[in-house]
Amino acid sequence: MIKLEFHDPSGALEVTQSFAPRLDSLEGKRIGFVSNEQWQAFRMLPMLRDFLKADYPTAELLPIDAYPQGNALIPTEETAALVKKSGVDAVIVGNAA
Repeated sequence: MIKLEFHDPSGALEVTQSFAPRLDSLEGKRIGFVSNEQWQAFRMLPMLRDFLKADYPTAELLPIDAYPQGNALIPTEETAALVKKSGVDAVIVGNAA
């Protein structure tokens, strides 16, 4: 009998800070988008924005390119400062890979 062993590379992380609480609704909220610019993000995020505008007409949806985009730029302190300065109630982080 052949015995196979597998290694789980995912490891474990201790959660020291939880995410912000979810909004009850997007009605009347200011929403930003952050894109990692992976495959098809240029299609998916504008489509998502259009769907949200149809479902939540009172929401203020920022342009998709309001913040720096791409894996190298989105995790920076500068991007975080821009998001905070823009006064959004929520940010949708887009990953289309």
